[in-house]
Amino acid sequence: MKHYIASLLLFFFSGLVSANSYEKVLVAVDHAPPYGMISDDGKVSGAIVDIMREMQPSLPIKFEYVACPFSRCLKMLEQNELDVMGGLIRTEAREQKMQFLTPPYMMLSSSFVFYAKADSELKINNYQDLVGKRIAVMRGAAHFPRFDADKTLTKIEALSEHNAFEMLLKNRVDLVIAVEETADHASVFLQRPSQEIVKMPYRYKDVIYGHIALSKQFASSSLAEKIQERLNTLVLNGRLTELVKSYNLPPVTAVAIDK
Repeated sequence: MKHYIASLLLFFFSGLVSANSYEKVLVAVDHAPPYGMISDDGKVSGAIVDIMREMQPSLPIKFEYVACPFSRCLKMLEQNELDVMGGLIRTEAREQKMQFLTPPYMMLSSSFVFYAKADSELKINNYQDLVGKRIAVMRGAAHFPRFDADKTLTKIEALSEHNAFEMLLKNRVDLVIAVEETADHASVFLQRPSQEIVKMPYRYKDVIYGHIALSKQFASSSLAEKIQERLNTLVLNGRLTELVKSYNLPPVTAVAIDK
């Protein structure tokens, strides 16, 4: 019996050490201007970077920022190769693979829009017009429920928003779906002459919430609890609202903590 109890205690404490033995926290940053940005020389910036840097002084560990395309960031988070990622829409499917912190720090009153080449003569005036079109979607991205669940549409995965627009310009797809608020800021879009790419009339308007998400492995650690506590503090003292204001995001109130 003593041997059995000792084995249980050893298992418990080894698990505890494993959950907390982090030398650094790896934070994913994907290029989604202006909320997440990666410069040509690999430097990162944006809301998630500002928020994590604000948390840093009160936490007993260093953050390391990993620049990666959205789909790769997401996959690495799901595989516990990264610890933290920002700007993620919360879905039931994603909740099986990661843990979301509340409240969301991003709230966009924006639209999912469809971009086409200006010379394609396509007109997407309603949802049904999407049928039969080749639509570039970022791998792993979440959009609006009807679109994501629709198996009749032809969706072609792209590794990044940049890749999606390149596919469009090379006639490999007919349309690109993107969040208007971020796509209009994306460098790939802004660097193109306006006459090359146009928005289609049909759009799906929604309030889009962006959360900080943790890998399942990291979420079980005491560090994850400290990050959630620190996020709550930033909400309560108004500092989070100050941080996101420069990105034209609305205030994050104390009421949101309980939601």
